[in-house]
Amino acid sequence: MNNTKATMLGIQHLLAMYAGAILVPLIIGGALGFSPAQMTYLVAIDIFMCGVATLLQVWKGKVIGIGLPVVLGCTFTAVSPIIAIGSGGGLGDVYGAIIASGIIIVLIGGLFGKLIPFFPPVVTGSVVTIIGISLIPVAINNMAGGQGAADFASGSNVALAFITLLIILVIYRFTVGFVRAIAILLGMVTGTMIGIFMGKVDFAPVADASWLHIMQPFYLAAPTFNASAILTMTLVAMVSLVESTGVYYALSDITKKDLTSKDLSKGYRAEGLASIIGGIFNAFPYTTFSQNVGLIQMSGVRDRKVIYITGGMLVALGFLPKLAALTTIIPTPVLGAAMLAMFGMVITQGVKMLAPEIQKSMENAMVAALGVGLGIGVATVPGIFENLPSWMSILTSNGIVAGSVTAIGLNILFNMIGPKRRDPMHVEAYEN
Repeated sequence: MNNTKATMLGIQHLLAMYAGAILVPLIIGGALGFSPAQMTYLVAIDIFMCGVATLLQVWKGKVIGIGLPVVLGCTFTAVSPIIAIGSGGGLGDVYGAIIASGIIIVLIGGLFGKLIPFFPPVVTGSVVTIIGISLIPVAINNMAGGQGAADFASGSNVALAFITLLIILVIYRFTVGFVRAIAILLGMVTGTMIGIFMGKVDFAPVADASWLHIMQPFYLAAPTFNASAILTMTLVAMVSLVESTGVYYALSDITKKDLTSKDLSKGYRAEGLASIIGGIFNAFPYTTFSQNVGLIQMSGVRDRKVIYITGGMLVALGFLPKLAALTTIIPTPVLGAAMLAMFGMVITQGVKMLAPEIQKSMENAMVAALGVGLGIGVATVPGIFENLPSWMSILTSNGIVAGSVTAIGLNILFNMIGPKRRDPMHVEAYEN
């Protein structure tokens, strides 16, 4: 493959993942009250780390790197936990938890295959559903202009949000292939252009940003290590590894390369190492982006050279804060519309994972019902367990942890201990 064609395909991969990549820092920075300068740094370092994480994974080394054409970014699974940790304990706890969870993943990378039975689809589907639902209020608040905004829920904010959403839907409905894959990105660009004419775009952050900067360790905060935060991010990382495993096997099938347990371990370690580096530079944990798998299948190009180019471009973009600042001027209602679409897809992914499992047995239905119910309940009413002993707060202070632990425990009870049984009333109900 010549360099020109490989570069064009690399740009396609960059565009396919770009909306998801920039939304994560914009959501988290907005929720935690970052200044424009901090937001610019956060976007720049996230784009840079997406490139670093991608290069670590594409490279097939002796200890790390699965050697498949996979692009990495921060999963939306981590957004809600990071906001919760940052709001409660501060940025230090966030980056300490990201670093610690990355170290744990590196250490257990060789053994994680044996832990996968504790994370079947009924568990991971419950966790993904909890996270997706818990993020929807963030999207709706932003569609109204952002919580606490002077013009919250104004007609112009709501109109811009729904115009953006309509643009995304029209592109998604009437296009195919690559254009459809970047529908949300195109919707954000078009919505921002409309926002300029509505007077909702401030170019000051772009003007103030420098053209070039050097990454600094602990630029935003030095890490502090909180047990509850570390447990939360470790559970999130394990769920992400389960999702990544599915992506690895999908790419293995597309590229006609068989995977060994050693290959999987190297893939897990690469994600753990990326999270460690991400925490040091005040970025995020990183995992595989499934949307790029569809692009590989669509184009038929499986050459890792293309992904190396994508990773290199992401690293280069990370050194250009002026370009990163362009993403921070996107009007909040436009971001909210994009979030609603993306987070809604997270929910549907969780439901898609749960549906066949619930069909299998009433036990699985109960695992999902209580896991999702308790997780959303604690997220909605966080004070329910405030009178329990403080040592239990590690499991009860966060809805995602509470829901995850509940789903894991019930799955062990119903599906891993003792003989499995089939409920004839359940089977008959579905057959009728």
